[in-house]
Amino acid sequence: MTVLRVFVLLIGLISMQSCISTKKLTYLQENEAQKVDSLAQIHMTQEPYRVQINDMLSVRVKALDQNLVAAFNPVSENNLDVTTEEKVYFDGFTVNRKGEIKIPVLGNLKVLGLTLEEIEHKIEEELLENYFKETSNIFVTVKLPGIPFTTIGEFNQTGSQVIYKERITIMEAIANSGDLQITGDRSNIVVVRQYPSGVKRHSIDLTDLDAINSPYYYVKPNDLIIANPLPQKSYGLGTDAFGTITSILSLGVTLTIIALRL
Repeated sequence: MTVLRVFVLLIGLISMQSCISTKKLTYLQENEAQKVDSLAQIHMTQEPYRVQINDMLSVRVKALDQNLVAAFNPVSENNLDVTTEEKVYFDGFTVNRKGEIKIPVLGNLKVLGLTLEEIEHKIEEELLENYFKETSNIFVTVKLPGIPFTTIGEFNQTGSQVIYKERITIMEAIANSGDLQITGDRSNIVVVRQYPSGVKRHSIDLTDLDAINSPYYYVKPNDLIIANPLPQKSYGLGTDAFGTITSILSLGVTLTIIALRL
């Protein structure tokens, strides 16, 4: 009888330690102060992205005289048979190892570490100085043709992908990766981000509503998003109480059979 009690107590203790609570699985939870007013204020002022080596930029030049800007714009711009991916690959301007893009007529242009607005202004100045007049009403747009990122770890789908939007949140990136597995640590998502000075590692707690105000809530191009496993995964006993108890009972039956045969 004593052995049975010890066994039951052992099952209870292991189950408590190995089970994953709902609190660890719920995204963007409110604390007591936030529950008074559930309207979350998102700080939209995010640091502008600064162009890195190997980025691909989409550059468009418009003016009153279409013939003047024909040399700057890609041939496939009006081709409906060309997919977005093909446009990006064939018509985009890749930032080389020197931090430059090569634009028709203008030649090599240094863009490393600049924001998209700064690049637009720089191209516009070059065009007005050498090729156009003020009356031409030129309009330059520079965009990132999608946001590429990579997910690894406790995702249902890992790998590299591109979302064709100007801005995406880490929640959208996770959703596009099939969400996290139940063993993924949502309280410590790691974001490895590129900067002109190098690569830095950051973390964000997605179980806390305050995560929406984190500078890492919005995905930047070439982010590596890592979901590490919870400690429960290493136990190998199941992710819920039923799975844990089943595993322990199976182990107990096996040990009993071995003991009876000895």
